[in-house]
Amino acid sequence: MGLFWRVLIILPLFFAYVNGEYFTYPSRHTGKAELAGFKGPDSLATDGGGFFSGPLVVENGATATPGNQGGTTKVTVGKPGDETLDASVGNDEIKDANMIEAATTFKGSWELFLENGGVSAMHLQLLPKINQALMFDATVWKISKIKLPPPCRHVEGTNEEDCFAHSVLMDIETGKLRPLRLHYDTWCSSGGLDINGRLVSTGGFNNGSDTVRILDLCDTCEWKEYPGALANGRWYATQVTLGDGKFMVFGGRDFPTYEFVPPEGKKNTHQDVVDFNFLVETHDPVENNLYPFVYLSTDGNIFIFANNRSVILNPKTHKIIHEFPVLPNGARNYPASGSACLLPIILKPNEDRRVIPAEILICGGAPHDAFEKADLQRPKVFLPGSCDCARLDFTKRNSKWKILNMPSARLLGDMAVLPTGDVLIVNGAKTGSAGWDDAREPNLNPVLYKFKTDGTGSKFTVLNPSNIARMYHSSFAVLPDAKVLIAGSNTNPGYLDDALFPTEVRVEKFSPPYLDPNLAMFRQEIIAEKSDNQLKYGQKFTVQIRGNGVIDQQKLQVTIYSPPFVTHGICMNQRLIQLGILEFNKDVAPNTNNIVLQAPMNGNIAQPGYYMLFVNYNGVPCVRSIWVQILP
Repeated sequence: MGLFWRVLIILPLFFAYVNGEYFTYPSRHTGKAELAGFKGPDSLATDGGGFFSGPLVVENGATATPGNQGGTTKVTVGKPGDETLDASVGNDEIKDANMIEAATTFKGSWELFLENGGVSAMHLQLLPKINQALMFDATVWKISKIKLPPPCRHVEGTNEEDCFAHSVLMDIETGKLRPLRLHYDTWCSSGGLDINGRLVSTGGFNNGSDTVRILDLCDTCEWKEYPGALANGRWYATQVTLGDGKFMVFGGRDFPTYEFVPPEGKKNTHQDVVDFNFLVETHDPVENNLYPFVYLSTDGNIFIFANNRSVILNPKTHKIIHEFPVLPNGARNYPASGSACLLPIILKPNEDRRVIPAEILICGGAPHDAFEKADLQRPKVFLPGSCDCARLDFTKRNSKWKILNMPSARLLGDMAVLPTGDVLIVNGAKTGSAGWDDAREPNLNPVLYKFKTDGTGSKFTVLNPSNIARMYHSSFAVLPDAKVLIAGSNTNPGYLDDALFPTEVRVEKFSPPYLDPNLAMFRQEIIAEKSDNQLKYGQKFTVQIRGNGVIDQQKLQVTIYSPPFVTHGICMNQRLIQLGILEFNKDVAPNTNNIVLQAPMNGNIAQPGYYMLFVNYNGVPCVRSIWVQILP
């Protein structure tokens, strides 16, 4: 049986053999990145980046770039105003025939960004303004791949010292690392950005389970830790930001409750804890309801999904006001560990709708007994993961799940909402469960889920694979240049280099299909010094862009993105909002245009705080986003 599983793991890698390049698994990178099918930057201009080749095809009067620098490319333009219903997925999903995008056969490319990120990124948060990625795991193992500057940490209750860092700040451009000191264990914790862009993190393991910790934005800032700030221990809990910028934290092992996160330096008492029987009802013998999926609805209520059930909670009355149909075909939360994201919230110019639709997408997971079979049974049995992707508009009380099939099974994955509104499903395994050495068959191929379609073709596109297994404890961050940072993976209780799936400290960047070099002609540049960067709810603001050629307003899309706290397939507070364009003022300077936009109407649509603002043209993101702050 051992040989059988090894063959299953190795066999898919032979299919990534492209143009004479190959890689071995699970060996480390030595020197340069060993990227599946990628032959280096010099190949981009000759054979489609090592993946595809073909002539550039451009329609609708667009100007072509000479040479072949990416996949076969075609600009497709829908007929304005012609919207129809997609019967294959239900009446609530609109085929957007007015959608403008440049289609390409380019399936993305991978680059090794950092050989040693210092820690295995169990948790990952992109921090605003300073453009650094915060990565951390746990203090419990007392080891990592980077040392602390003196003095070492005293291990509570022992005579031991721990001289390793378990938290680092990484510059997303240079890869420079700065180790940060932690005293209270962050293992399987939660978090979110506050109004000023600081990370407020809650819970963890052992002495960290009732801790609130804060990291400010500066070159010398260190963690501020407040043990005992929470009334219940929050291990495997989920934190959500409300419309007024306050935080709630839900669940955690052995605590089917929730509480509001207290202000800095304050402590909750047991009177501040609310019993939440829904988390009792959704608890399997092996849990399957930890790290529940929790999102703020556009009406101020809270959507909560645990195991296979979902409800709407009024956070003011503490009453469940609606329950949706059960999602069939297994469990979705830890340790079955599917993944979820809030789909883009689409706003119109001069928005006046009473209810703004909000939808959740949940993909993958595992059978209810997957953890029992993989972790508790001997010999271990690795059950196949789920191939389901399910979508629900939770602002409609009569909503039902619309279920699609992914190209392959996936658990332990992540879902990154891209600047265009499409979703990158990445990382994870095909069989097993969350837990130490409890999963097999790494799913090396990301999949692109199209948020809107013209009604033809599949909503899923299989993209080019990484050659690094990203299993349990993997993470991601969408970056200002529209690439996706990929990090983490540790199926071991400690740092092991000789395991079947070694503890992973390498950091990669993935370029989605919209970064096909052939599409670079569509990438606009935001002129930051001429653009508003502080927004007030419902008010007009201006963004200035520069690019080559004449810009057609109908092909523009402006989105704002709240970077999530990512861990265990949970992307807490990830939110992308498409803004309504009020005016488009052409040629305010040579090749320069102003876009006048309307900020979201209130904090239930977009919580106060920092967002990355992207301008997309023909479905291609700008060269670099800018940070904007929505003021309360």
